[in-house]
Amino acid sequence: MARIPEQVIEQVRDATDIVDFISQYVQLQKQGKNFFGLCPFHEERTPSFSVTEEKQIFHCFSCGRGGNVFKFLMELENLSFQEAVVKVAAFSHVSLDEQIVNDATGGGQHGDPQSPTNQLIKLHQDATKLYTHILMNTEMGQPALDYLHKRGLTDQTISDYGLGFAPSKQLLKPFFETRKIDYQTLRHSGLFIENSDGELRDRFVDRIMYPIRNQSGQEIAFSGRMLNQTPDQPKYLNSPETELFNKRKVLFNFDLARGAVRKQGDLILFEGFMDVMSAHQSGVDNGVASMGTSLTEEQIYAIQRITKRIYVCYDGDTPGQKATQRALSILRDNSSLTLGVIQMPEGMDPDEYRQKYGEAKLANALESARETPVAFEMRYLKTQYDVDTDTGRLQYLNDILAILATVKSPVEQDVYLTQLADSFQLEKASLRQQLAMVKPVRQAPDRSAPPAVRTGQSQPPTQQRQVVKRTPIEKAERALLYRMLHDHDVWLRVTGIAQFNFVDDDYQLVYTLAQGYFETHQSYAPAQFVDFIHDDHLQNLVIDIESMQLSESTSEGEIDDYIQLIMNVAPLTKRIGETEQALQEARRLGDNDRVRQLVIEYIKLQQQKQSQKQA
Repeated sequence: MARIPEQVIEQVRDATDIVDFISQYVQLQKQGKNFFGLCPFHEERTPSFSVTEEKQIFHCFSCGRGGNVFKFLMELENLSFQEAVVKVAAFSHVSLDEQIVNDATGGGQHGDPQSPTNQLIKLHQDATKLYTHILMNTEMGQPALDYLHKRGLTDQTISDYGLGFAPSKQLLKPFFETRKIDYQTLRHSGLFIENSDGELRDRFVDRIMYPIRNQSGQEIAFSGRMLNQTPDQPKYLNSPETELFNKRKVLFNFDLARGAVRKQGDLILFEGFMDVMSAHQSGVDNGVASMGTSLTEEQIYAIQRITKRIYVCYDGDTPGQKATQRALSILRDNSSLTLGVIQMPEGMDPDEYRQKYGEAKLANALESARETPVAFEMRYLKTQYDVDTDTGRLQYLNDILAILATVKSPVEQDVYLTQLADSFQLEKASLRQQLAMVKPVRQAPDRSAPPAVRTGQSQPPTQQRQVVKRTPIEKAERALLYRMLHDHDVWLRVTGIAQFNFVDDDYQLVYTLAQGYFETHQSYAPAQFVDFIHDDHLQNLVIDIESMQLSESTSEGEIDDYIQLIMNVAPLTKRIGETEQALQEARRLGDNDRVRQLVIEYIKLQQQKQSQKQA
């Protein structure tokens, strides 16, 4: 793959604000000069992922990953450098030569097209195209297309989600055989079922196909809905878990919803794929659906990275309401999200509501039918008891008061107590007295604040820094290297010292690379220097150094102290350590003459060390 010209890379980098770009993937909150959020590369509860707008770099204080905007995308989506540049350019509306784009993205896969992962992705992409072609352009796909049209989906929505049809006739296996796809690749794709003789047949037959995409928008699995229901077949059939697909980690439509979530500040969790697509067709694009009946910790973590507020919008029937309560419980116990519920009218699901009343009415309902989790619980629990009897009424009130005991806001408590008093013709003072006697059954009520009301600025996140113990010499090397890179006068001074070298090989390598960098660059830019370095470890080291908290100006005598430690103290410390080891070895061997010689040498070295301290 041809290299992209340096001036083009510079143009893309200069046109891109790393904070804006990363905010597509991570919810960032400003703290001091930097922005912090939950790291997208590992799971954590306390934000340790930092983005520095001034330097256009990111750094995780926990896992150590760091770099510029290109490196972020390369790490997150397994892209080559050229692919990352092209994708960032598209985000920043920088026009690139068509040849550059084709060279970087030819084939549609990221990274090495021959890698097992990319071969599997290519299979799913080709399968999606085939299924879509069958649905939209063939006679055998017409019944499925008629079904989707009958449910009110437009051709545009069908195209947006890449819907397709897998007919009863076995077509996928012959399709790939003509392309001479390796048998083992087909076996591991999840697209086929293998019999006892090792023969493969299409897994999906007579099903409307919903492609499942990863966060990069690549097809990695399918969910197939039976077109003609038969008793011995499930209504929905999902791909098995593969190298690409882990249903615990995937949310349907997450790749498309992410931008809308960022703009609107909240995410809607739907129960099914059709609900997500109906919302999209109605102009509501911040919806996702889980891949199973219950949310997983991995899915919740992905949601928390991009928003602080989530609305649960499940079916309005009894099973849907029960699932809503379960989802709220899981979210409450496993996240710090602000929770809300969208209660669909008439016991319908969003797709049914759109079919009956149209897109505009659904969009309005998704905005106006919002309520707090407490309001939902009050309404839902009322259906679980016979409140016309004294026993049922008391059980209901006891459960509701236990929930209200978790609400920290006195005003919010007062609103719900008023509703209870009016509903059951009770004195509010009696309810308040009873509430004071109730022990809260769960925590985190502040996450149940009214979701339709946006409050002021929340408290900045507490950043989590991994504590690394470093010797005084290493601290001096890191600080001196930082000063040299950022202050040209310090650079000239240190490079003018004959025989100067850093003690640690990694810092010496960065120093050597910086010499090459300054031969072609007049000033230092961290995001630019990272691209100049091709070793991942050294890139992370530079970003780690850039994340040091040093004063903006160099203090008097600071550089002299660093040089003294590196050029004088470090060699002496090394000699003392080597002498100690030799002394231990001589004692072990019983070499008394050698012991006496080493003891004398050790004493002299310690005297030199003492003299250095007094100097």
